[in-house]
Amino acid sequence: MSHTSHDMLRTLVRDIRGIEAGLNTAITILADLQGPKLRVGMFEGDRIHLENGAAFRLDSDETPGDGTRVQLPHPPILHALKAGDRLLLDDGKITLRVTEASDTEADTVVVQGGPLSNRKGVSCPDTLLPMGALTEKDHADLTAALDAGVDWLALSFIQRPEDMAEARKLARGKAGLMAKIEKPQAIDRLDDIIELSDAVMVARGDLGVEMPLDTVPGLQKRITRAARKAGKPVVVATQMLESMIEAPVPTRAEVSDVATAVFEGADAVMLSAESAAGQFPAEAVSTMDQVARTVEQDDHYRSILDAQRYEPEPTGADALSAAASQIGETLNVRAIVCYTAAGSTALRIARERPSADILVLTPNVDIARRLGVTWGINALVVPECVTVDEVIAEAGRVIIDYELGRTGDRILTIGGLPLQTPGVTNFIRLAFARPPEGR
Repeated sequence: MSHTSHDMLRTLVRDIRGIEAGLNTAITILADLQGPKLRVGMFEGDRIHLENGAAFRLDSDETPGDGTRVQLPHPPILHALKAGDRLLLDDGKITLRVTEASDTEADTVVVQGGPLSNRKGVSCPDTLLPMGALTEKDHADLTAALDAGVDWLALSFIQRPEDMAEARKLARGKAGLMAKIEKPQAIDRLDDIIELSDAVMVARGDLGVEMPLDTVPGLQKRITRAARKAGKPVVVATQMLESMIEAPVPTRAEVSDVATAVFEGADAVMLSAESAAGQFPAEAVSTMDQVARTVEQDDHYRSILDAQRYEPEPTGADALSAAASQIGETLNVRAIVCYTAAGSTALRIARERPSADILVLTPNVDIARRLGVTWGINALVVPECVTVDEVIAEAGRVIIDYELGRTGDRILTIGGLPLQTPGVTNFIRLAFARPPEGR
C-alpha cells in the first residue's frame, strides 16, 4: 500500500478474483500496509554529502536543510531520541549517532557518511518509537483493503504486542493479520507478538537495516521455528531472487537462499521487486516454484522437517493432528482430509508437517483463501456436509476429479462433530477414496 491507490487496490482484487473464478481454485490476496515510515525533509539543491566525523543536526525547522542540518518532520521521534542512539538513513547507507537531544532537535555525529537527498528514509534501531504501527494512512488503507475483500493484512514495523491488538480491533476478523518482524523491539517480544498474530513475516529488508546483517540468517531461523511451534504460518521475504529484477536467471547464492527457507519449513516464500517492478516477473515466479518443488523431493527434506517437530500442545486438536500425521506415515495414506468451518484444525495439521498431502474441504470460500498461505494445504470449497460419510464421499470425489489420487487410495479424515462447529476437533476416521455413486 506504499505504492497503491485505493482505486488500484480495488482493480487488482477484482482482476485476481476473475482469474480465481476461471481457475476454480481459491487464491490468497495479501495487502501490505506501509506502516510509520520515517523520512528526513528537503535540502537546498536537493542533496548534500555528509563527511565522517562531521556534526549534523535533525530538527523541527521546515527550512530546507544543508550540510549542517535538516528537518525530521516527526516530533515524537525527536522527543524519544537519547544520547547514544543510532539513526540509519537511506536504507542504512548513512549512520548517525546522537550526542544530545531535546524535544525539538537532536545533535548527531556522522559515523558513516555519504550522499543524502530529499525525503530519504530514517530508521531508529535503538529507539522505541512512541507511536503505534498503524498511521492515519494505514487506517484508511486497512479499511479500503477490507472493503475490497483481501484475505490477509501485513502490518509493517510492529514493535510490541499492543500493535497487533490495535489492528485486530480494526480488522474485526474480516482478514488474517500478519506481523512483519523487521525491528529489534519486535525480536525482543517475539513470542508475545506471535501469540497475537495469525501469521508472521520475516521481513529481511528492514530487519537487515535495523540489525547487523550477519544476525539476519539466525533470526530467520529463530522466527521460522517460533512460528511453527505456535502453529502460525511464517513467510520469508525480501531479496530472495534480487538479481532477477534485471536478469532472466538468478545467482547460485539466491537459489540456495530460497532453498534454505524451504528446508527450514517456511510456509511461504515471497517475491517483492522481482515480480512488482522487475523485467522478468514470470521467470522469477517460475524459478521460485521450481526451487521449492525440487527441495521437497530432496532426500534430506523430510529428515530436516522431522527433526524440528515439536511435541503437540495439550489440546484435542493438537493430539489428534499429531496422531493423524503418524497414522498417515505408518499406513502411507494418500491424503489427510480435514473438513473445517474456521480453519483451525487445518493449521494444527500443517504444524505437524505430515508426509501425506493435506486436503482441506470447507464450505467457506474466505477460509479456503486464507489457508492458501499455509504449508502443504490444498484448500477447496465444497458443499456443506452434515455427516462424516458425506465428508468422506466429498473427499473421494475431489481426489479423483482433481487427479490427486486414485480409487481405493487410503485417506484419513479428521474433524469435529457436530460438523460446522468452530474449534472442535474430536474424530479421526480411516477410509478409501471412492468416486460418487453412479459414476
